[in-house]
Amino acid sequence: MKNRKIKLLAGITAAIAVVALAIAGKAENADKTFLSVATASTGGTYYPMGVGLANVWSNRLKQDGIQVTGQSSAGSIENIDLLQKDEAQLAILQSLIATEAYEGVRNFDQRAYKDLRSISMLWPNVEHFVMLESKVKDGTLNDIAGSRFSVGPQASGTEQSTVVILQGIKLSKKSISPEYLGYGDTVSAMRDGRLDGGALPAGVPAAAVTDMYASGVPSRILDVTDQQLASINAIANAWFRFEIKPDTYPRQNKAVATIAQPNILVSIRQIDEKIVYDLTKTMFENLPEVHQVHSSAKYISLENALKGVSVPLHLGAYRYFREVGVNIPDYLVPPEAATAGDASKNSEAL
Repeated sequence: MKNRKIKLLAGITAAIAVVALAIAGKAENADKTFLSVATASTGGTYYPMGVGLANVWSNRLKQDGIQVTGQSSAGSIENIDLLQKDEAQLAILQSLIATEAYEGVRNFDQRAYKDLRSISMLWPNVEHFVMLESKVKDGTLNDIAGSRFSVGPQASGTEQSTVVILQGIKLSKKSISPEYLGYGDTVSAMRDGRLDGGALPAGVPAAAVTDMYASGVPSRILDVTDQQLASINAIANAWFRFEIKPDTYPRQNKAVATIAQPNILVSIRQIDEKIVYDLTKTMFENLPEVHQVHSSAKYISLENALKGVSVPLHLGAYRYFREVGVNIPDYLVPPEAATAGDASKNSEAL
């Protein structure tokens, strides 16, 4: 009988402890803000970048109860859907896809997502338009016309961005003999003489381009003129000037004047201004730690923060950039900034 009472008492005590822990856990969680960053597949750059930034934010903002995690996804287009469903509060997107979603064009025709807000450019996808020397005429994008050219795998981000670029220079798939090859296959086909060139957007140095030069394929990276850049951005304002420095690749003795499309960090208008301010401030004020996240993270800097960004900033990011003196173009000023400013003035008056 005595043993039964002891066991019963032990059971009650354990049950009370479990309930107490559950209540304590709920109370603790009530003081936390959980955020998820939508990235892409685990094999690319998006995922390790998102997870790495999430760790920096979680560690640095632990005292503020902010916990961030990275989640894999199918990439930019799905990330927009995750934001709309509140299954992610932050996301990494191709700048082109962000612009399309905000303006409601192409992939998002009649489905404009006006609540989308930018935070910062993270790293650039540098356009490598490669062409066999025997097909080069003026050494610019004009040489793509009439060529056997790979625009990237079907339905890929490479294909979508390449089609927009072609449109910007008054070309289309009908102007070329299009192929839909991956990066390695593009270089192999050029080596075998089955292809004249292809689009290989990637971080610098791009492995496929290194292979192209190192293996002796008689080819080069085409330049993009200022006029071509302006015409491309008139179609979709997503690219900025980028110079590939001499000797970035084997046998590449001259600088290449190309363009790059940024991968950008975004959020949505409804996320609290202070939270986004803290995330932005933490990222830029801990750059040595941020740059250790991934080799591409070295591009994260205040100088690069707004390059190629065309979707208006989140109020929190806007506030931080103003504080540190970043020049903010009018088209990046949040639509709600005027209202926030008026409210601030009214509160000061009170």
